[in-house]
Amino acid sequence: MQEIVKPQFDELTILYRDDNYIAIDKPSGLLVHRSFLDKHETQFAMQMLRDQIGQHVFPVHRLDRPTSGVLLFALSSEAARDMNQLFIDGQIEKRYLALVRGFLNESIFLDKPLKEELDKIADKFADQNKAPQEAQTLFHCLHQASLPIPIGKYPTVRYSLVECFPKTGRKHQIRRHLKHLSLPIIGDVNHGDNQHNQFFREHFQLRRLMLFASELKFVHPYSKQPITIRAPLGDAMLTICQQLGWPTEEKDYYGNH
Repeated sequence: MQEIVKPQFDELTILYRDDNYIAIDKPSGLLVHRSFLDKHETQFAMQMLRDQIGQHVFPVHRLDRPTSGVLLFALSSEAARDMNQLFIDGQIEKRYLALVRGFLNESIFLDKPLKEELDKIADKFADQNKAPQEAQTLFHCLHQASLPIPIGKYPTVRYSLVECFPKTGRKHQIRRHLKHLSLPIIGDVNHGDNQHNQFFREHFQLRRLMLFASELKFVHPYSKQPITIRAPLGDAMLTICQQLGWPTEEKDYYGNH
């Protein structure tokens, strides 16, 4: 039986820092903080960053384990409280990029409530009949590509790179909304297309969820200055973009809105 080698994460890349906040580029596969659901894990973004900068950090939002990109922490409990309020008030603009199967031919604002995804262990005592929660995401297609490779019943494969702007923060919201639009994210083992996931593993040696938290924009709660924090797509994704005939430089994927 082949042993599964877990990735080891090195020093975290700091994207932004001031007296009150610090943001990192969270790698895909790294948990944000300890969880009893993953008792065997030894690396967590929160503890790694704390050790790296020599002071406590306070989470103000989260990213799913397989999602990479901008992850913001506060450097005090007061700063965390004030930033949390911006999230609650919808004053934070979050921009994600997703590589999906299929073509998105127009911008779509999807207003589709989502029933909370409950974990069998962590949510054993939660209300199983809770009403669906409001969930809204704006999607905009940046690039499309078609390859003459038959998968399933189709003679070609079609992919899109999609900008995603979640207006609410439900669990797996972007993944579930894209699945609803029949545009599953490549590498999504729970809501995706297994045939296309396998195709990307075999042809691109890709074994991650192709969802990137590319940008976080807000007005700083203390300086009142507009702040934009950006995370790169990385060389592996840019190589795939090149093979799909898309731009090959990071600057081409930053938002201009």
